[in-house]
Order: sequence, then structure tokens, then C-alpha cells
Amino acid sequence: HFVPCFGKETLQTTAVTPQFERNMDYVDFINLNILEKKVLNNSEVSVQYLCSKPCIVNLEVVASSEFRTGVPVYRRRWKDEKNLYISRTRQIHLKFPSIMVYRDDYLITKSIIVHSVILYAWISHKSVNSYDVEQNEDYQDAVAKNYTFLEAVPPFERPYKDHKVCLQWGADHLWMLRANRIPQCPHESDGVQILNFIYASSGEKTGIVKKFEKFENRELETVRQHQIDYPMFTVSVWLYLLHHCEKDLCGILYFIDPKEMYSTPAVFLNEEGYVHIQMHLMRGDDLAVKTSFSLPLKQWFRLDLSFKGGQIEVSIVGKNLKRHRHQSFTFREDFYYDDTAGYFVLGGSGYVNGVEAFFGPVKYYRLNVLETEQISNPLHDKETVEQIELYYERCMDIQEIVYEYRYIVRQGEKAQRNCYYGNYYLELFHKYGDKPKCDAFIWGKELREKYHTLFKLLQEMDFSAADEDGSDTVTEVGQRIFEKVAKGLSSASGLSNMGSSVPLLVDSSCCGYHKASYFLAVVFETGLGVPVDRTKGLLYSLVGAQGNERLAVMNLGYKHYQGINNYPLDLEMSYAYYSNIAIKTSLDQHTIKGEQAFVEIIRLMDDELLKAQTKENGDVFMWLKHEAARGNAAAQQRLAQMLFWGQQGVAKNPEAAIEWYAKGATETEDPVLIYDYAIVLFKGQGVKKNTKLALELMKKAAAKGLPQAMNGLGWYYHNFKRDYRRAAEHWLIAEELGNPDASYNLGVLYLDGIYPGVPGRNQTVAARYFYKAAQGGHIEGTLRCSLYYITGNMEEFPRDPEKAVIWAKHIAEKNGYLGHVIRKALNAYLELSWHEALLHYILAAETGIEVSQSNLAHICEERPDLARKYLATDCVWRYYNFSVSQVNAPSFAYLKMGDFYYYGYQNQSKDLELSMQMYAQAALEGDSQGFFNLALVIEEGNSIPSYILDHLEIDQALHSSNTSLLQELYYR
Repeated sequence: HFVPCFGKETLQTTAVTPQFERNMDYVDFINLNILEKKVLNNSEVSVQYLCSKPCIVNLEVVASSEFRTGVPVYRRRWKDEKNLYISRTRQIHLKFPSIMVYRDDYLITKSIIVHSVILYAWISHKSVNSYDVEQNEDYQDAVAKNYTFLEAVPPFERPYKDHKVCLQWGADHLWMLRANRIPQCPHESDGVQILNFIYASSGEKTGIVKKFEKFENRELETVRQHQIDYPMFTVSVWLYLLHHCEKDLCGILYFIDPKEMYSTPAVFLNEEGYVHIQMHLMRGDDLAVKTSFSLPLKQWFRLDLSFKGGQIEVSIVGKNLKRHRHQSFTFREDFYYDDTAGYFVLGGSGYVNGVEAFFGPVKYYRLNVLETEQISNPLHDKETVEQIELYYERCMDIQEIVYEYRYIVRQGEKAQRNCYYGNYYLELFHKYGDKPKCDAFIWGKELREKYHTLFKLLQEMDFSAADEDGSDTVTEVGQRIFEKVAKGLSSASGLSNMGSSVPLLVDSSCCGYHKASYFLAVVFETGLGVPVDRTKGLLYSLVGAQGNERLAVMNLGYKHYQGINNYPLDLEMSYAYYSNIAIKTSLDQHTIKGEQAFVEIIRLMDDELLKAQTKENGDVFMWLKHEAARGNAAAQQRLAQMLFWGQQGVAKNPEAAIEWYAKGATETEDPVLIYDYAIVLFKGQGVKKNTKLALELMKKAAAKGLPQAMNGLGWYYHNFKRDYRRAAEHWLIAEELGNPDASYNLGVLYLDGIYPGVPGRNQTVAARYFYKAAQGGHIEGTLRCSLYYITGNMEEFPRDPEKAVIWAKHIAEKNGYLGHVIRKALNAYLELSWHEALLHYILAAETGIEVSQSNLAHICEERPDLARKYLATDCVWRYYNFSVSQVNAPSFAYLKMGDFYYYGYQNQSKDLELSMQMYAQAALEGDSQGFFNLALVIEEGNSIPSYILDHLEIDQALHSSNTSLLQELYYR
């Protein structure tokens, strides 16, 4: 900025003209008076001056921009020879270049940002000749001089100029389209809140992915680029650690570059709890350091890391914001640091497991090194933070009691068994008599009173069974507690006892059985038999998700995806949860054990589908069994699928399914049955592996032209023979026949760099194959593509967190454990067990699966007495509302919500426009009732907004005529 070091800045005062005597010796002066100091097109200045000799009065405006300094933009001069010793005042109209005073428009294409504008005024005693030749007088040599600053107006606050010209019609129209769009300059800071809500990290290979773009602010971006070889940044992370790392290293926060390699910074936790910090060097290799202190367990703390050139500062700060530990590291190496070339990960990823912890707020200062006191990263949501601490304090007591109680009972049992040895009567008594109990006298009265429900339940349990599988004893007790409570709640009046069941569910959760945690989360979130408590609902959702309970993880993924129930809308956090379950879904499908069932879209309003549901003794199943025994290949195929996956109401029974696969493969020529039997023989699922027979069957099915069998042969050559050429040949044929498995497998060959005749890895081609597989519904292919969309590291997959979430959610909702809950709900409904159906549909609906949400709303409509009695929230409104927020909502849900908005539902106010939006969406889903309802809206004297009619692709010409519009809607 150019600031003169001479003259004085004029005060804005009204000048008073003194009466001078000619014979007195007066000094020349010049004053400037400006009412509006802004640089405007109509700026005026009042110049007051006195000359003692013939003089020339000079005015000059000098402006400075970002690129040029001291540019004269206005000049004015006049002479005064006659009015000597008399104060004169003259009004001058200042004229500035258009690019300084007007906004950009069609003719002014680039208005400039002006930093400083100075108006100079001076008097010189010069002859008339010097004025005529326009010799510029130097300000420094003037006999009187002055200056004042003018205020520049930012470009977007300036008016448009009336150019007094006529543009061509096309140019004028284009300009009018742009003229009213006011550009917004977002406030930009180098401080980024990466995380502002608690995240439950289960220690799996999933975490929160963040990507940073270049700064829009040119100054900040220039600084960032200058710091690529001299890092200056700070990271502050709140953590509540449950365990130190079980593997070599677990991820806290790290950066992955475009080559999928660790870059600066990479912060991990090791087995002893020390912090491992890795930096990428300018020369290409890496350096790592380890702190001399370990991170504390089961208490909230803040980990602050600041990086300045080759220096790293690590601090641990407590909840009271006092620094507990600190360590510095200094290197003589140059670090490479570019936070836009790749992506950050909080927690786990495909390369490393995450920490078992809860992440609190995470703040990242991209360009600054800050001291602990300067970091602004408060621990929000104090209530939830304290609830987490109290929960784990209580659970330590519970786990200790359960472990010791079981140990004491077992020891007493062993002593009794030794006494019984050789005594037949006592042996019989031990076998059939009362089981040994512990009266809990070894625990103090205060502890027994505090946990009296737990002690009572432990006394009722039988601990005589041996731990053959070596399972965790405490978790097993938690499971037993949960199963006892769940059985009671599923009974006819069970939900009435929810209040007394909650303490037992808490004990089960504390024992590490997190189905109980999810149960509690739903109970408190919805007010199921207890008052609504959002804080406890969040607590148990987080605890369940941290403990890897699939439904709890999906619940958090769904809430953050929609931004409902006080959960912030956070797509990156939603993806972290959904991708966790999506990965498990793929693994669960290959594990035929466990409480799993195929996820089927069965709506309670669809009578045909409900009639098709069966059980092992049901008519449909018995008829299929009869047809299958007669050799009907289609019946054998359907029967085997139902038994293998647990479909259509039939309990999962892989052994029985395999018998039908074998019977169909040997007795019929059906290629699908032959292929299915070959697969189970290859994998040894429920049957002894038989590779030789499996290969014969697979070739037989492939010879019949079955695409999946052709893919299966490629899989055989890849896995058993390591013959990648023959594997690729078979996969190319299968892919041509439209098999998504083959597309995925070809992608893997390119990704691993083993495609025959192609040197090295080719991620781009691999990604194309994965996308094609995903389009065909392939689970792993969809997972790969969702990962590409969240990281944005692939050129053909620009970062799109919402698409990443939708794809991961789609896979997660196929999880067999979720299918099991949905199946229990449907079976209860078919058996008219309303309480149990309500309970299990609520558990499924809160995970975000749409079919359960609309089914639950339907039950609440059918049985309003039940919903009012047990639910504190409005069941119908809540779940139909949730349903229509989903991408796959059914048309009847839109119609329901349309009616609610039209008539006003209970405490909800009417909203005609929202009602019409819902009817229009139902119409777009192919439901004629939507068109009919819109027509009725018009018949009742209302008008439909044009944007809704455009959405329905109704001709613009019909919009203004109600008669024509009605005719079109009724025709549709």
C-alpha cells in the first residue's frame, strides 16, 4: 500500500472564507472537502484555496490495485491570476475509469479490485506559458499541497453501468440471464472441522474419508503451495480409547496419496499404546518416530500434533484442557506435504485396522502451527461424553462380578465333583439335583444392592456346561441374559415389562453382548415402553456400533445419511458405518452359520406375496417337496435355494439344501442345479470338499451354455491351477454372456497385475470392469466402486460421497443378520403375534431399511391401540415420513404422506404444496392414484405449481388452462 509521508490528511470540515487584506503577507493554502469519500461515478470534491501570486491549481487521483501501484486515474488543472489573497472555493466532479466504479457486465468484462485511492491537490506559482504547454508540476515542489484517501467500493457492491447502447437481441437476452446472479464469495479459513460428532471406531478396516481441495482464496493457495516442502500444519483429535492396538499398528489419522501409498502425515497406535508418526520425504522414502509415552485408556483426551518444517510437537491434553504429556522431534530432512494430492482417513481403511475407540471432534489447521492454548477444538456434547465414561465405569464392575461369580461357582462344582467320586447316589444327585449356586456373600452389601437384578439372574443360571469352544465367559453370560429378556418381551404382554427389562439389557450390553446395546438404543430412541431419551439412545447406538453389532452400525449410518433425530447429516461418517456392514455382508454370505436369513422385500399390503410365505409344514413347502421328489428340476432348484439361504419363511438348513442340490445334479440335466452343487463341492459348504467331482459338474453345466458355470471354470483355473491365461479366456466368454462375476474377476486380474500379456497393474481398466460388475449387482464390485467414489482417487470416478453412501447402503441392506430380524417380524405378523411383530419391525426399521419402515407404519395403522400404548413417538407419521425420504420408497407411502399433508395429520399442520409434491412423486412411480389426487386438488379450486407439472413432463401449453390440465391428468 502506497502511503505518502508528506502533507496532511484533510479534515472533513466546512470551510469559512476569511476576509483578507491585500497588503498583508498571507501564505498559500489548499483544502479538500468531500461529503462521500467512496469512489463513485458521481463523486464530488469541494476545493478551497488561496494564491498569493498567479498560480496553477492541480488535482490528481492515484489508484493502486493488486497488480499495479500508483496509477493516475484522474487529472484536473486550472489557473488563477486575478483573485490573489482571496480564498476561493470550486466544486469539481471527479470522473473515474468504468472498471473502477461499475460491476462486470456484457461490455465491462473485468472490473478491477482497487486497494487504495488517494486524491492529491497542490498549488504552484507558474507563468501562463508553462500552463499552456501543460508542463506537469511536481507535487514535491508545490507551494501548498494536501491529500485525502478515498474508499474503494468492492466489485460486487458497485452498480451496473447504463452504456446507452443497444445490444443485439441474443446478446441482450444472454446478459439478462446472467445479470441477477450475484456471485457469492464464501468465507475461507485454513481451519477445518474434520469431525464434529462422536464416531464409533470398531477397530475394523473402515473409517472416515476426507478429501481437501485447493483453496479458492489465492493468497491461502499460494501459501499452501509454498509449504509443500516445508509443512506447517496442526491436527487436534479427541479420543476415548478402549484398547491399545492388537495388531502391529492401528490407524488414528493418515494420508493416502494418488499411488495408494502412505504420505505425510501418518499417525498410528502400536501394541504398547505409543504413537507412531510417519512422514514422507521429498527424496521419496519415509521416516517414522515413536513417542516415549503411551495413550491413556478409558478416558477422554485430546491428541495435538503440530508439524513445522522438520519439527513435530506431540501433546496430550485432558478434559480440563491442561497439557499432561509433551514431546518434540526434530529432523534434518525435508518432508513432502500436499494435502490435496490424495485423501485423509480417520480410523481404519483397506490398508490398516482402525483403533478401538470413540473419536470426538477433530480439527485440522492446514497452514498454521498452533500451541495447545491457541487450538480451538472444544469437546461438544458434554452429556454424551460423560455418559460414555459412566457406561464403561459401570461395565468394568459388571464384567468383574460376572467373571468372579462364574469362577466361584465352577470351583465349588469341581470340589463337589471330587467328593462325589465313587458314590453312586451323590453322582446321581449331582446330575439331576439342584445346581450349585453362589449366595454372593463375598461381595459387599452396597455392591449387591447396586446390582441386585444381576445377582438374582446369576443365581438362576446354570454354569455347569463346559467351555468346549473356549468362548469368552463374560460375553456368553451377556448372551444368556439377553435371550432371557428377549423371550419375555416377545410374549403377549411382554412390552409392558420394558421398564424392568432395561437394567438387565444394560447388564447384557456391559458383558459385551451388543445385540442388547442396539435393543436399548431403539427402546430409548423411539420410547418403546419407556420415556424417550435421545442421549441414552445415542449412547447405546455408539456402544453397539463400536462393538460391531451390525444393526447398530447400520442405524448410525442411516441417521447420518438422512440427518434425522438430531444426528448431523454427514455423508463421510455415514459411509464409514455402511461400508463396515457392506464388507461384512460379503463375508457373511460365505458363512452359512449364524442367525441369518435372505433379505426379501415383502410388503404387508401385498396379499399375493404373503400367501406365498410358508414353513417346513406349510402347503407351499410341502407341494414343492412333492414336486421335487417327482424329479421336477424347477421345484428342486427353488426348494434348495429356500433351504440354503433361509427364504420365503423356511428356516436355514444348508445340509438339507445340499441333498436337493445333489439329487437334482445327478437325476436331472438342469444346468443351474448342476452348477450350484459344483460350487458347494468346491467350497466344502455343508459337505466334504470334492474338487474332482466339482470340476466335472462345472464343465457339464458350462457345456450347456450357463454363463455362471463358464465363470466357475475360470475361477477353478485361477484358484486351483494358477493358470491365468485359461482363467481369463473363460471369464471373457462369461462376461460376453452378461455374467457380473466374470467382469469382477477380470478386474481383479488387472488390479493384481497378472492379466496375461499385459505388463504391470492397470487400475483404470480394473475399475471399468468393477463398475460393470456393480451394474450387474455384484457385491464386491459395488464395494470397490463405492470406495472409488468416496476417495476420489480414480480419474474416472470423481468424488461423490452421496453416491458412495447409496452403493454401500444397498449392499449393507442385504446382510443376512438383518434379514433374520425382518423374517422374525414377518413370521410374527403372519401368526398374528402383534407385539412381537411390532418389536422386530421397529428394530429393522431403525436400521433404515425402507420395507420395514413402511410395514411398521402399516401395522401401526392397523393396530393404533398397540402403537399408542407402547410407543412414545407417532409411529405412523415417523415411519411413513422415513419411508418417503428413501430412494426406493413405494408409491403408497407417497400417497399416505400426501394425504397427511393435505388434511393435516393430528398435530401436523396442513401443507398443500408438500401434499402435491407427494402425489406427483407417487404418479412418477407409476401409481395412477397420484394423477387422480392432483386432478382433485385442481377441482377443489387450487393451482399446481409449474415446477411440479414440469416434473411430471406435462406440456407447458396446458399449464394455464385448468380444463386442459384436468383432461391430461385424468387421461394419465
